[in-house]
Amino acid sequence: MAKSDFKKKLLEKLHSKYRLIMYNDTTYQSVWTIKLTRLMVFTFVSLFSVMMISLVIFLIASTPLKEYIPGYPKEEYREMLLKNVMLVDSLEKELARRDKFFADMRSIIGGEIPREETPSGSLTQPATKAEYRKLNTDSVFEDKLLEERLNLSVQSGKERTLTPNQLHFYQPMQGIVTEKFDQQKGHLGVDLVGKTNTRISAVLDGTVLFAGWTRETGNVIFLLHGNNLISGYKHNAQLLKKTGDQVDAGEAVAIIGNTGELSTGPHLHFELWYMGKPIDPEKYIVF
Repeated sequence: MAKSDFKKKLLEKLHSKYRLIMYNDTTYQSVWTIKLTRLMVFTFVSLFSVMMISLVIFLIASTPLKEYIPGYPKEEYREMLLKNVMLVDSLEKELARRDKFFADMRSIIGGEIPREETPSGSLTQPATKAEYRKLNTDSVFEDKLLEERLNLSVQSGKERTLTPNQLHFYQPMQGIVTEKFDQQKGHLGVDLVGKTNTRISAVLDGTVLFAGWTRETGNVIFLLHGNNLISGYKHNAQLLKKTGDQVDAGEAVAIIGNTGELSTGPHLHFELWYMGKPIDPEKYIVF
């Protein structure tokens, strides 16, 4: 009975009508009046609150107002953060390439062969049996002749990558070869003996990659050329160029000498590197 009486009283209170009247303060005349119930007031306040909350959420989600929320980054900050992440990733790759390049250069300057990196997870392909077939030598000669003719024609404007066989090398110096290239013995170049104060010339156009002193090879200068070629000149008495200089083919870069622990007399130790590997200079240059 008590519960039913309580519900009955509550319903009566909710449906009880009240009058809201506005009076003129001077004349005391009724200006505006409205009849209300507690249920109507509660319903109106609830609907108004829901509408206001929805409007605020919509404004925050679709306008820059959300940037004023503490802890929420601005759009330009988020774009900047994304760009910085991409730049850092690119910078790490470039630094890795630079370190690999410098490591290869140190190996070359020290007379060693740079180590080649193999991709992780790569599988070694099994050796396949070579198949030989007869060729028409006349046809091969005609194809070669046609290729040479096309090479002498006007190019499309794109620089063509040439192999050492297709390049014209200047002699680094006039002299006699006293020790030949022998990679198995660790002699990665040729030794040339010439007259005192003989000038040493660049074999191709290029940039001085390194010019300095090493304990074993004395005054050393390395030139970086196009087409993945590097030339090295060791045991010099004097260097005529410094790192970063541009040189022309045939231009003097050093003077023959007898410097370094591995030198036994005045001579030039000349090296030629292609694609990061030493090659025999006598195959491309007539000394």
